[in-house]
Amino acid sequence: MYGYHILNQLKKYSKANKSFHVPGHKARGEFNSKFPIAKMDITELSYSDNLFCPDGVILGAQRDIAEILGAKHSRILTDGSTCGVLSMLYAMKSRGNKIIVPRNCHQSVWNACRLFNLEPVIVQGETERGVLLPPSPSLIAELLENDINICGMLALNPDYYGNIAPLKEYYKVVKKYKRLLAVDQAHGAHLAFERENGAYAGVYADLWVDGAHKCLPALTQGAVLSVNNEALLPSVDEALSIFRTTSPSYPIMASVEYGIKYVADNPSVVSAAKNARAAIEGKGFDLYPSKDWTKVAIDFEPLNICPDKAAEMLEKKGIYAELSDGRYLLFYLSPMTSPKDAADLISALNTVKNNKKIQATYKAMPPLPKHERTYSFLYALSRESEDVPLDCAVGRMCAKNAGVTPPCIPAAVAGEIISAEAVNLLKKAKNTFGISGGKITVVKKER
Repeated sequence: MYGYHILNQLKKYSKANKSFHVPGHKARGEFNSKFPIAKMDITELSYSDNLFCPDGVILGAQRDIAEILGAKHSRILTDGSTCGVLSMLYAMKSRGNKIIVPRNCHQSVWNACRLFNLEPVIVQGETERGVLLPPSPSLIAELLENDINICGMLALNPDYYGNIAPLKEYYKVVKKYKRLLAVDQAHGAHLAFERENGAYAGVYADLWVDGAHKCLPALTQGAVLSVNNEALLPSVDEALSIFRTTSPSYPIMASVEYGIKYVADNPSVVSAAKNARAAIEGKGFDLYPSKDWTKVAIDFEPLNICPDKAAEMLEKKGIYAELSDGRYLLFYLSPMTSPKDAADLISALNTVKNNKKIQATYKAMPPLPKHERTYSFLYALSRESEDVPLDCAVGRMCAKNAGVTPPCIPAAVAGEIISAEAVNLLKKAKNTFGISGGKITVVKKER
């Protein structure tokens, strides 16, 4: 059984006088009663250690986390997986000025490419039941063989819908060409406890980030960046000194350590939560065929019901889905999901399914278009731009990523020529990004 270094220290000193150091709430008065965590919300003190140069409880926590995750080094993040993604690409940028990225990668990847002058080499897999699949290893091999400027690959594992990337095959390809493999595992921290299925990034990656708060009992923004390629460690720590906040949340740090150790010490909670998914699937609902038990994506196309309307009905019953994308309602499970939680969801879903008012309301969304790149991402960002109505954008070069959210996949990436299919998707989507007032940003035509 692991001890909780940070949490135990915070509890030990929770009654200490907070009057003469930050934060400003001082764990006093009404604030303290409304936010009970206040007594543990502290700063770097003689007893609390320092995340930037740990030599006490934080050091002990990080060493234990690395041992559990099978990493040579692990770093706690209180800025979410975004900080980890930025830091990974920062550490990789000296190995080449291009990086392979899947089309459905997180916004932080595109931002990192822009910040570090990395050209994203976009790879797009096939689709299954309307969901984008991971790109094939053969495509990765072809790209690496023909371009020595590619520093490596940033893989997504798992994606929002629970698709598991072929990490073993990616690893073989990347190592054959002596490049780097980083993995954004923001939605897969639980995979550290299921290594037997080959889905865990820590077995293959040089660098990977786990979003502890998404699938483990940890506070929002809690994550871990891990390193297995020690040559990259100095660059990783340099990156963290740039991108991490200098005022990290001690409750978040403590919760990251707790969440990872709790599951490590109580493996039965994973089995119990897996049973919750099986219970939902066993009640006749058509689930997207995910290999990740934490993602329950119910397909509303066979039910001929608009998932947005279904979500509204569920919310009246106090049940909130992770997302509705026009076809699926996605529900996130975790080791903390109980049999009662699953039973409540099943009951509510049955009520929705049998409600005649929302039957025959389903309308299919246009598919995600597949693009041939014409110009580079960085080139498009460097050009003078203008905003034009979507109806006038077909055939123009995209100057700023635009797409559908959730799950935040770009229909058009900077440097791509905007297609009629992309415009159709953006016009029909309920929620978008990169669109303002019905207009999209394009590269200005030269006169």
